[in-house]
Amino acid sequence: MNPSACGIRPSPRRWYLRRRHIASAASLSGLILTAAAHPATAQVATHPLAEVDEIFGAFDSDATPGCAVGMEKNGERILTEAYGMANLEWGIPNTPETIFENGSVSKQFTAAAVVLLAMEGALSLEDDVRDYIPELPDYGQTITLRHMLNHTSGLRDWGSVAGISGWGRGERTHTHDHVLDILSRQSRLNFEPGHEYSYSNSGYNLLAMVVSRVSGTSFAEFSQERIFGPLGMSDTQWRDDYQRIVEGRSVGYSPSRGGYRINHPIEHVHGNGGLLTTMGDLLIWNRSLRDGTLAGAELVQMMETQGILNDGSTIDYALGLTVSDYRGVESVSHGGATSGYRAFLVRYPEQDVSVALLCNAANANPGGLSDAVAELVLEGMEPEPELPRGVAVDPAVLERRAGMYRDTESGVAQSLTVGLEGGLQRGGTPLIAASASEFYVGASGSRAIWESGAPGERTAFRVESPDGKVIDRLEPVEPAELWNENLEEYLGPYHSPDAEVTLTFELEDDALIIHRRPSDRAPLRPAYKDAFFTPIGFLRFVRDDAGEIEYATLYQSRVYDMRFYPGRG
Repeated sequence: MNPSACGIRPSPRRWYLRRRHIASAASLSGLILTAAAHPATAQVATHPLAEVDEIFGAFDSDATPGCAVGMEKNGERILTEAYGMANLEWGIPNTPETIFENGSVSKQFTAAAVVLLAMEGALSLEDDVRDYIPELPDYGQTITLRHMLNHTSGLRDWGSVAGISGWGRGERTHTHDHVLDILSRQSRLNFEPGHEYSYSNSGYNLLAMVVSRVSGTSFAEFSQERIFGPLGMSDTQWRDDYQRIVEGRSVGYSPSRGGYRINHPIEHVHGNGGLLTTMGDLLIWNRSLRDGTLAGAELVQMMETQGILNDGSTIDYALGLTVSDYRGVESVSHGGATSGYRAFLVRYPEQDVSVALLCNAANANPGGLSDAVAELVLEGMEPEPELPRGVAVDPAVLERRAGMYRDTESGVAQSLTVGLEGGLQRGGTPLIAASASEFYVGASGSRAIWESGAPGERTAFRVESPDGKVIDRLEPVEPAELWNENLEEYLGPYHSPDAEVTLTFELEDDALIIHRRPSDRAPLRPAYKDAFFTPIGFLRFVRDDAGEIEYATLYQSRVYDMRFYPGRG
């Protein structure tokens, strides 16, 4: 009798334990970590399965979504597992063959498509994107395909702009036509191309369009013909039509009121994300990068070449891949998060270890889970970084350092506080005194260094990276009390042509609020004079030489200096 036909839902743990028992009985050489066969490889584990179960204990239930995880070492599959449910409504468990969406892990496949065309001479990574996408504004500066691949283009993130408009990626269905329409309206870049690293999905959506225009076929078809098909990634496809039925796909979920709610992408946009795939197919892909089986070592070398900024400094981000190290072990990786899905794919080339992780639970920490799995087999890892030891500093000095500061470029405010046990805090990060004027920023290796000043004076400080590069410059500013401001001078509508939205500033119970049509209303929290924290970013009113408000400017992590001009109510 089929238990599900009687309304009895089988436990995914019992189902997998049965599969493990079968797999274990097939091997006399050691404990098997896998529940599904891997072609022509011995599957002898080096660590007990209980350790993996413990890592995924929070998702090992028929009441939660979960994850699928796989690991290979020296080209052999040593772990294939799945936890939790693919569909909570129908009681369908995740399996190693379940299809998930992998978020920004997708970017390396977009990068590979561009590199394949570059290797054939159809384009160059140094080409100006406007050679292929002339709809983009001419900012008077060249944005190369490499800039977009490295996230150094300065292009605003189109999804963030859509969110400012009130119609974000979770509220309205977007296509590549919408992406191009939004980007064609942006009056400025976030920064000069190559000046800094700032993650932006826009570049990867444009790259997918470039591949399509150069190849003469859709990006999805090109990917299938040149990447997925040749590698045997038979369960992988782009989500270029989110309404298409995909057999074996899990449902994405986000936590909600003690349970979960469905959280699926509702967009046709892809290239930045949107790849539907399995844990096994991702391991096939990693194996191709290990062996150069797709297009030789040249493709791998190009994809793993890290970006270089205009000042000559090297960043970790390469072409759709982050090249760095994990506790002293070289790693090539990328994470992903979209709607209710989370993912992480990593290779440790020196130790020939590969981990693929896919989850349909938004509360999963994919990087942390992947790290924990990899640690079961990685050797020679350095200890976790510890907070440096500080020196005693006069409490009066700490009190003088504490207070509100603003970034000298963006004007964005942040506060330093004195913790309950002494010492400064920058958000949730401790600043540990190396001296009265120099502080370590947590365990990051960066330092906050104060300028000298008169006794009792609160001065500006800069933050330097471990290699001495200045990351931020901040100056002290007096915090504003909302009740001391002349609120009436801020009132009225302000329009942004870039976001095609009007923000109306109104008084409600003597408090300043933003109204965005049709019905969004949100309070403003004062930072300093003319500057406010808001739910959509940090907002400043900019005045002309006569002291009159000229415009308001909004800053987010992926959108700098979006301007709103008075009028258009």
